[in-house]
Amino acid sequence: MTRWGMPSSKKALLDAATKSADKLRAKNKPVDFDMPLRIEPDSGTPNVRNTSSSHWKRWLDIPNRCLVPFTSFSEFNRDAGGDVWFAFGEDRPTAFFAGIWCPQWTSVRKVKKGEATAERFAFLTTDPNAKVALIDPKAMPVT
Repeated sequence: MTRWGMPSSKKALLDAATKSADKLRAKNKPVDFDMPLRIEPDSGTPNVRNTSSSHWKRWLDIPNRCLVPFTSFSEFNRDAGGDVWFAFGEDRPTAFFAGIWCPQWTSVRKVKKGEATAERFAFLTTDPNAKVALIDPKAMPVT
């Protein structure tokens, strides 16, 4: 089984662990900062937008490229009342997003389960086309 969400950056995990430690400090509980940092859950990064980031470089070469099949995708838009769905046709034919994956990544996804090793993936995003830009002006999946 491959899990959606590439490993988060060290900065994202450090920021999350800092928030966790701050909550403990607010309750006057002792904080050994190494502990929150080590067990900080990493649900992963589902979409890769900035491929120039040094965090992604190790996974951008050919061995870590993949195709992510889909029949439709959604973009959230509060003004539109929630998810707006896109497909290549009413019959929703199978299509593919450009993606990257990493094999055998060990991290904590859920604190209660502790460390686990799994393959992880995410799809790449790009500037939106005219239709998607009306809903999400930031990005859309690379097809």
